[in-house]
Amino acid sequence: MARNRLTVTGTPVGDVELAVVTPVGTRRRDPLPLLVAHDGPEYSRRAHLVSTLRAAMESRRIPPTRVVLLEPGARNERYAANPDWADALTQHVLPTVDAAYASAGRPTLMGASLGALASLQAEWRHPGTFEALFLQSGSFFRKRVDDEEDFEFWDRVTAFVSSVRRVRKRRTGARIVMTCNTDEGNLTNNRQMAQVLAASCHDVAFHELPGRHDWSDWAAAFDPFLLTLLQGSGHPNPRPGEAHG
Repeated sequence: MARNRLTVTGTPVGDVELAVVTPVGTRRRDPLPLLVAHDGPEYSRRAHLVSTLRAAMESRRIPPTRVVLLEPGARNERYAANPDWADALTQHVLPTVDAAYASAGRPTLMGASLGALASLQAEWRHPGTFEALFLQSGSFFRKRVDDEEDFEFWDRVTAFVSSVRRVRKRRTGARIVMTCNTDEGNLTNNRQMAQVLAASCHDVAFHELPGRHDWSDWAAAFDPFLLTLLQGSGHPNPRPGEAHG
C-alpha cells in the first residue's frame, strides 16, 4: 500500500499531519471506502493496522479501502473531548482528504483510549459525518467511577460524557462497535457507555476481550470486529467467552 503525507493547515487546533495509505493498483479518483484512524502512526506501527487491512483486502474479506493515519500532535489537548478537534477533523481534515481522493460513501472513524473518546465526540458534534465508529477502550471517564481526577482535562472529559448520558433519543445513525479489555481500568465506563448508547436507540455492539489497555490487545480485536464493520455489518457473532451487548 502506498503512502502520501499531507499537512492540513488553518484548523482550530493548528496544523494536522496525516498520511493517506492507498491500496496498490488504485488511483486517487477511484472511489474507495475510507477508514480514518486516530493515533495513526501507533496503530500502524504497534497494532499493525495497515498490514492487517492489506491482508484482508488481498483475501477479499474487505473491499479495497483507503486509510487516513492521523498524527496526534498535542494528543491530550486534542483528543480529550476538545470540540475544536472535532471541528478540525470534520470541517478541515476530511474536506482536504476528499478534495485529493475520491471516497465511496461516508468514512469510518476509529480510535483507542482518548482516540475513542475523540471519535465519539466528532460524530456526536457533527452527526451524519461518519458511517461507522470503531471505539476501543474509550476513556469515557465519569465522576465516582474513575480514579482519574488528576488528569489535566478531567472536567472537559466528564462534562462531555455526562452530555451523552443525558440524551434520550438517537443522535447519530452511525454503526458503533465498541471493544474493551477485561484487565484494564476503562472496562466499567465502557460498559456504562454501551448501555447508555443502547438505551438511547443507537446501533451499538459492545465486546469484552481478554487483555490490557495496550496496542497488542487492541490489535487482537481487529479480526473479526473491525473487519466485519468494514464489510458493512457491525454485529459479528462473538467468540466463545466474549460479551456482546
